[in-house]
Amino acid sequence: MTKQLPFNEDRLISKLRWRIVPYIFLLYIVAMIDRVNISFAALEMNKALNISATAFGTIAGIFFIAYFFFEIPSNVIMYKVGARVWMARILLTWGAVTVLTGFVNNETQFGIARVLLGVAEAGFYPGIILYMTYWFPSKHLAKTLAIFMTGMAINNILVGPISTWIMDNIQWLNLPGWRWLFILEGIPALILGITTYFFLIDRPEYAGFLSKEEKDWLVAELKKEHDAKIAKNNISKWEALKNKRVWHLSIIFFGYVCAMYGLSMWMPQIIKALAKTLSNTQVGLISTIPYIFGVAAMILVARHSDKTMERRYHIGLPISIAFFGLIALTVTTNLVWSMVWIIVSIMGIYGFAGSFWTLPSAFLSEATAAVGIAMINSFANLGGFAGPYFVGYMKDLTNSTTAGMYFLAFCAIMAGVLTIMLPKRLISPE
Repeated sequence: MTKQLPFNEDRLISKLRWRIVPYIFLLYIVAMIDRVNISFAALEMNKALNISATAFGTIAGIFFIAYFFFEIPSNVIMYKVGARVWMARILLTWGAVTVLTGFVNNETQFGIARVLLGVAEAGFYPGIILYMTYWFPSKHLAKTLAIFMTGMAINNILVGPISTWIMDNIQWLNLPGWRWLFILEGIPALILGITTYFFLIDRPEYAGFLSKEEKDWLVAELKKEHDAKIAKNNISKWEALKNKRVWHLSIIFFGYVCAMYGLSMWMPQIIKALAKTLSNTQVGLISTIPYIFGVAAMILVARHSDKTMERRYHIGLPISIAFFGLIALTVTTNLVWSMVWIIVSIMGIYGFAGSFWTLPSAFLSEATAAVGIAMINSFANLGGFAGPYFVGYMKDLTNSTTAGMYFLAFCAIMAGVLTIMLPKRLISPE
């Protein structure tokens, strides 16, 4: 017989979501804006600094090389010192680097700035994913993560109009708009770095907004899941680095990251090439449309995944659909039809993203997850280099993005097939 709780569980989860998710959602939006705003800055910056398509793809992606080397140490430190202190440090340093990017004068300086941004921001995303596992039991995790990760799509809805408006309308102190784009968009991270230190709560045990009964139940529930994961897959923290399932998930996420960043970093330039008369602001506004559909796909897929507790097909099928959208994008030169296929691709990519992180959290214990989640994300984020770089390299070679889209399509279908191939017993909630 199930013991009657002295409170409503759904109400407790709702309370947690309202207290935790909106703030880290805001942090994520700011992080993604400062990470991808170069895709819009490139509309003017590439010419101003004489940056080729290959060089832009390299510089856009080199962020992820630095991210790769510093992500696991960052997550391990966060696990030891707590999210409040470490997230504040991350925000302050990446905000400073973003502001300074507005003052670069050549391709080399721009590349150095992107490397420093990768070092500064390393650990933010996997740290937040790990942080969520401290608060939410697995049966509530996919929907919660999906709500948080809509920040990635909301960012892309906001970053285009905001960035292009700054570029077209702000030239204070005789500095061009693309420089003010970096300066103004770096300031929110500096402000939030200060507020994070005072607002973020490390663990449920310290949550003043929860009653004693709610704290006790939540801590006990999370401990029960933690113990079950150890019994199911008893590996040490550092053994996660060589665990075959962690590597399987790393390759899956690599395919997703390649497709996602390869498309998003080049989308403004693809749209501009299809309609050369569009202003920067118009390109920014049009680029928001696919991400509106992406938000809807992410939430709907994750909600249904939580309801059915089925993960593999809810994650693998959407990104497999993105494969067809990316292929179709290569056979049309019409702006309207190109946008249709971009929308299909983005919906598939974002439909995948909303539930993916339920997979490692299904078998990695808390301490192991600090390394495992960082390992998956750091390796996969090399795709953030590979995707944009390959599209840029092939564009310089062929004067077309077609070959680049084929590569992104391959990455998407690889992620889909490898997800569906996962053994059900590994990710079963029982």
